[in-house]
Amino acid sequence: MSVDDDDTLREILALDTIAVVGCSTSETKAAHTVPKYMREHGYRIVPVNPYADEIFGRRAYDTLSEVEGDVDIVDVFRPTNEVPGIVDEAVGREEVDTIWLQLGITHDEAAQTAEEAGKRVVQDRCLRVEHQRLVE
Repeated sequence: MSVDDDDTLREILALDTIAVVGCSTSETKAAHTVPKYMREHGYRIVPVNPYADEIFGRRAYDTLSEVEGDVDIVDVFRPTNEVPGIVDEAVGREEVDTIWLQLGITHDEAAQTAEEAGKRVVQDRCLRVEHQRLVE
């Protein structure tokens, strides 16, 4: 079952490093403004976008599997049909604690796969909105 209680969301928001799958170079898109906000609030953002070399002055990785270093949260800004593949990559990374699907993105089967692998899953919620509501 996806995380929906405030205490667990606060625990997740206490983590450090967020890999943003689908991070955008377009400053008008939520896939740019949300990670920018999180970065401005002390989080380490790791952009994942095969069409960008760099976002926020950091190397953009082509895939989650290629990301160097540890990742706590995988924040997904991709269409629902891509979620199972992203979850498979996240499950393959032992250190990943949480897979966060942004507003409008849900995939119950992929969420179940992640949870069975010991990952927490948040669906259909905005990371920035939850941070503003629970942390700021």
